[in-house]
Amino acid sequence: MGTFEIITIVMQILGGVGTFLIGMKMLSENMTRLAHTKLRNMLNKTAKNRFAGVGIGTAMTILGQSSAFTTVMVVGLVNAGVMTLFQATAIIMGANIGTTLNAWVIALAGSDITVFFLALAAVGVFLTMFAKNERMQSVGNVIASFGLIFVGLKLMSGALTFEEGSEAFNAVSLILGKIGNPFLLLLLGVVITALVQSSTAVNAVIITMASLGMVIGGGGNAPLYIIIGSNIGTCVTALISSLGASTNAKRAALIHFLFNLFGAVIFTVFLLAWRGFADTVLAGIFPSDIAVFGKEGLGPTLQIATFHTLFNVVNALLFLPFVKGFVWLAEHIVPERKGKEKKERASIFGELDERLLRSPSVALGYIYRQTGKMFSYAMDTLDLSFRAFLEKDTAAAKTVDAHNAELLQADKLGVAYLVKLSGESLVLEDEKTVSNLHYVLNDIMRLGELADNIAKYTRQAVDDELVFSEEFLSMLAEMYGQLGKLYELALATYLLKDLSKLKEVDALEDVIDNDRRDLIAQHIERLNEGKCQPQNSSVVINLVGNLERAADHITFIAHSIE
Repeated sequence: MGTFEIITIVMQILGGVGTFLIGMKMLSENMTRLAHTKLRNMLNKTAKNRFAGVGIGTAMTILGQSSAFTTVMVVGLVNAGVMTLFQATAIIMGANIGTTLNAWVIALAGSDITVFFLALAAVGVFLTMFAKNERMQSVGNVIASFGLIFVGLKLMSGALTFEEGSEAFNAVSLILGKIGNPFLLLLLGVVITALVQSSTAVNAVIITMASLGMVIGGGGNAPLYIIIGSNIGTCVTALISSLGASTNAKRAALIHFLFNLFGAVIFTVFLLAWRGFADTVLAGIFPSDIAVFGKEGLGPTLQIATFHTLFNVVNALLFLPFVKGFVWLAEHIVPERKGKEKKERASIFGELDERLLRSPSVALGYIYRQTGKMFSYAMDTLDLSFRAFLEKDTAAAKTVDAHNAELLQADKLGVAYLVKLSGESLVLEDEKTVSNLHYVLNDIMRLGELADNIAKYTRQAVDDELVFSEEFLSMLAEMYGQLGKLYELALATYLLKDLSKLKEVDALEDVIDNDRRDLIAQHIERLNEGKCQPQNSSVVINLVGNLERAADHITFIAHSIE
């Protein structure tokens, strides 16, 4: 076999792997778009039940078409403080099970059904081009991505298809046959998977070779060691993702690695002890000449898919009772760094984790909840300032200033995150939500500014020794009480996206508007009767006007869900 032929084969294999990975990426992105609300809801239901966690991890990986996708998401959620290590461990176990579906799809690629999938590429492209509905365009992309996956597999198999007994066939078989050391094969699986960051791509190459009758490492259990290694190599993506993250995020990535490492040790020892496992058990289930969808000789590919499933399912069953043990081990390997933990950039948001952008819908759900926390913080600041006015506490102004500084920092982080989120692949509904969140952040900042205004009125009242009637203070407290009720109703409306509560919100805002008019009217009446100091007017009118403006901004936040 000449040098040119070797280069051609290598380039065709690389082209096949590249096409395969592009297809997988397209499939992941568009499946995520189609299932955006389901992914978000699943993550919102991460209960303490480890079985539920495994189910969620499995479903997320099937939807995202990548265990790396799920584990990186989990690292991001742990880093953000949304998910505990216990929940993360169970989900990671489920992710490993979910990724086994890909191996079965690849294993069936050698059957006559492949022609059908190849045609899907054209069907999907035409559907994407001519469909006007956004959801149908995503469906078209999913169909096209399936086609690309099989085109990639065809390219790989075409590059490796030689006439048995030919010089090329003998040369490739000789190279593959020389790698007989189980540990070298396992290391090969780790390294290649770490480089391409896709265990599915490595499995695709191994399954393609098996479908062509190529013997790796003398046959028997040899290909299985590469599969085991690929399961360790896939942890690299999450480990890299955890660099620079919080201690718990590093622990989550480590748990993923430990889970696969322990499983690899167990299965490696098992295969070394039972050297005839593949020939006895796997070949017994799927003989080499078995026919699937009209195509014979798919036994070797189905054997590898079976082992991949067996590896991940058995490991999950073995280690599921020891979830707390994995958490304990990770906590001892990666201890808390007292005094050295990276300081959060803002106490409200913390660090908005960009890992979550891998699933825009999940990232949007996260920033949405964090914005709700910012809303509460701004209202606490307003409440602090108002109470300080009633108590004539000018010292509270420093705390209000500090709160507003944190609100400003959170606003900068939130806007920057939303800009990055806008650059991702979003469905129309999510694009609208991102746009609305920019306005919500602005309304929240206005609440902080109003708190600052009230702190200034407190200073003015103290410096000018203003005295307010008990009647005014009582009515003012009643108006603020209505404002508190409006906030609680608006927050529930915002977080739950409950459109049915908007009428109540509007009605309560009307009550506050009336309270403002009554307060000003009665203040003027008291002025005319000589019961109130004229110098009070500036503070009274501005104060109740600011409270009414606060009600407006709170109402705007509630209406942002429309």
